[in-house]
Amino acid sequence: MAVPAGAELAALEETLGLGGGGGRCYRQGDGGVPVLQTNNRPDLAGLTTIASHLVKVAKKEELLGTTPEKSAIVQQWLEYRVTQIDRCNTQDDKRTILKDLNCYLKDKVYLAGNSFTLADIMLYNGLHPIVAGLTHEDREKHVNVSRWFNHIQNYPGVRQHSAAVIFMKNRLYPTVH
Repeated sequence: MAVPAGAELAALEETLGLGGGGGRCYRQGDGGVPVLQTNNRPDLAGLTTIASHLVKVAKKEELLGTTPEKSAIVQQWLEYRVTQIDRCNTQDDKRTILKDLNCYLKDKVYLAGNSFTLADIMLYNGLHPIVAGLTHEDREKHVNVSRWFNHIQNYPGVRQHSAAVIFMKNRLYPTVH
């Protein structure tokens, strides 16, 4: 079950060291889109828009990418989160997402290459219910996703209140030749 956007954004505040302060108030807008109500400024709407704003408030802009190319990659993955993962409703959708991510992560530590970014945090949060629902055998089938997911869940401050997903160190099932 997906975490409500307001709770996810509050957890992101903790991850970023904002501690839920600053008088930020979230509400659900039209179509379930989260809205950040701000004092003396226009409200901000959209999960990734608000998340990017929080990164800037926390003065951790490196999480948005340190070069124009990395920034574009981070934005691409944030868009993927809301257009693909958040709209993933069927088992076929889940299998496709896991397969595509597994291929992408084959030679990467993080989504934007060699540095931890907001994309890793947001995709971790979006994928948590999917990965938590996998069997150990299915996690082994998506070894690159599992490696990345386990790394991100153990990154300081990321997991917050989500249950840890357990990954086996040894293969339980024989490899088919």
